[in-house]
Amino acid sequence: MENGQRTRYNNRAIFWICVLAIFTAAMSNSIRAGAAGAMKAALLDPINAQHSGEMIGTVLGSSFLGFALSLLVISPLLDRLGAKKVILFAAACFIVGPGLVLLAAGTGSSVYLLLNLAMVIWGFGWGATESSINPVVATIYSDDKTGKLNELHAWWPAGIIVGGLVSVLFFKSLDLSWEALIGLTIIPGIVLALWAVRHEFPPTESAVQGVSFGEMMAEPFKRPSFWIFFAIMFLTASAELAPGAWVDVTLSQTVGFSGILVLVYVSAIMFVMRHFAGALAHRFSDMGLLLICTVPAAIGLYLLSIANSPVTALVAATLWAFGVCFMWPTMLAAASRRFPRSGPWGIGLIGFAGAMAIYFVLPQLGKIYDDAKLEKAGGKDAFDALQPGSAGLQQALSYAAEQSFQTIAIIPVVLFFIFGAVWLFERKAK
Repeated sequence: MENGQRTRYNNRAIFWICVLAIFTAAMSNSIRAGAAGAMKAALLDPINAQHSGEMIGTVLGSSFLGFALSLLVISPLLDRLGAKKVILFAAACFIVGPGLVLLAAGTGSSVYLLLNLAMVIWGFGWGATESSINPVVATIYSDDKTGKLNELHAWWPAGIIVGGLVSVLFFKSLDLSWEALIGLTIIPGIVLALWAVRHEFPPTESAVQGVSFGEMMAEPFKRPSFWIFFAIMFLTASAELAPGAWVDVTLSQTVGFSGILVLVYVSAIMFVMRHFAGALAHRFSDMGLLLICTVPAAIGLYLLSIANSPVTALVAATLWAFGVCFMWPTMLAAASRRFPRSGPWGIGLIGFAGAMAIYFVLPQLGKIYDDAKLEKAGGKDAFDALQPGSAGLQQALSYAAEQSFQTIAIIPVVLFFIFGAVWLFERKAK
């Protein structure tokens, strides 16, 4: 199969187009997180300051809704549509989504609605990316799925790093607006479209194996164990991506420097570590690797909840990074390896579970945050009376950050027992 593909497709170019696609999605994600605080202050605080935390959580979560919906719709149709068309669609969404965010600033009372719509479309681009690049890379590197998918997804944290550093540069050094920051994300979308249109993409692994559309769609339902991985991914994504989208809103108030820099630091660790995933999975197995990762993830998230200085934040972030760095791509590879006949549909369903987790979790984090800050302040009226920069407001926001992160820290603890059970079951079944 691979020899035939090499004569027809430029696998190296295809891999790097996939890298650019996931890099663009990640940079957009990071910039959304980096601009969240400024967008909240400029667009949502004037509308409803008491619930603006929940509102910005919902806005950020809407990108995950778009991500989830496009994964669900595009994944089973990938072989019929072709990966090239899907990646071009992703590029278009990377252009239109941020464009609508920029238009939202001048829409008055409709700003909240248009922001959510823009984020859904932006999320479509992310979902189209994931639904196409993962099956393509799993196909052209079918003998090293865990290693190559982790190598591909190493460029997710690379995009987070670039987006985070650009966010800090725009706000701290250049004193530019959040609108300029959002507009910057359109550029890689244009480059992606121009590059992808020049190449042809291979069919997926399941198509090469002759699996029919009906067989592919039925495979997850014929194999009930598939849904165990679906449920696991729901929790795994909540432990990795939800805190990443939440750091700027929360940690910026508690640790003495921009929370987005914590995300940049975490992403740098993830970028390096994901290049070693293949060797580690070979040594421990994919389930063994995931089991080990839950311990530092839980400890790191708890320590993030009580971090009150740059040093404590970095210590906590280091543990969290080592815990979550392998989770998403290893889960995709684990499902693809165990259920190969489910093809892009199976990989898409696993990604869909992760996306929907964030869609539900982020607004809940925002609600926990809002409830906690009002509780600490002594009620709604007392919170409204707090002056910007006052010690009372700082204490309320610090307490709110602590409560939201401690809630999410429970998830890796649950995952420890689930991964452990799957690992033991599979060892006994051998």
